[in-house]
Amino acid sequence: RKWFRLAAEQGESKSMFELGRFYDHGKGVPVDYEEAFKWYKRAADLEYLEAEALVGVMYAKGLGVPEDRKEAFKWHQRAAAKGHSDAQVWLATAYLNSLGVLHDYKEAFKWYRQAAENGNADGQIGLGFAYASGIGVPIDEKEARKNFMLAANQGHTFAQLVLGEGLEPTVTVT
Repeated sequence: RKWFRLAAEQGESKSMFELGRFYDHGKGVPVDYEEAFKWYKRAADLEYLEAEALVGVMYAKGLGVPEDRKEAFKWHQRAAAKGHSDAQVWLATAYLNSLGVLHDYKEAFKWYRQAAENGNADGQIGLGFAYASGIGVPIDEKEARKNFMLAANQGHTFAQLVLGEGLEPTVTVT
C-alpha cells in the first residue's frame, strides 16, 4: 500500500484506483467506503475507466457518499460511452426501471445490445429478455435464445436455467 499511496499522491490514476479497491474490499486495511470513494473519484476525474464505473456504483448504492441515482447515472453513462460493459448494463437497467432517468425501452435495448456485443453475459441476458418480451424491439424468439445461449456458454447460471428448464423468459411490459 505504501507505494500505491505514494504514486497516487503524485497523481498516478491506476494507483488511486488500487487504493480505492484496498479500502472498498478491506485489503490490508479496514473497509472504509468514504476513503474508497475518495480514491476512486480522484482516479475517475483523471478518466480512469474502471474508476468511473465504480464511482457510479458507489453513488447508486450509497457507499461512502449519499445515494444519488442521477450522479450514478452520470458516471455510468461516462464509462458506458467509453465501452465499459458493466456500466452499459447498469444504464440499460436504469432506462428499463427509471433509475435516475426517464423510462425508455429503446435506450434500454440499445445499452443491453452494446454490453452484449462487448461479451458481457448480463448484457446478453438483458438482450435475451428484451427480444423475448419486446422491450424496445419486436419480439424475436430466435434472437432471445441466441443471447441466452451466449450467456449460458459463459457460465451464467440464470441463462442456463432459462434454457435448461425451457422457461418462458418474458417480463411484463407496462
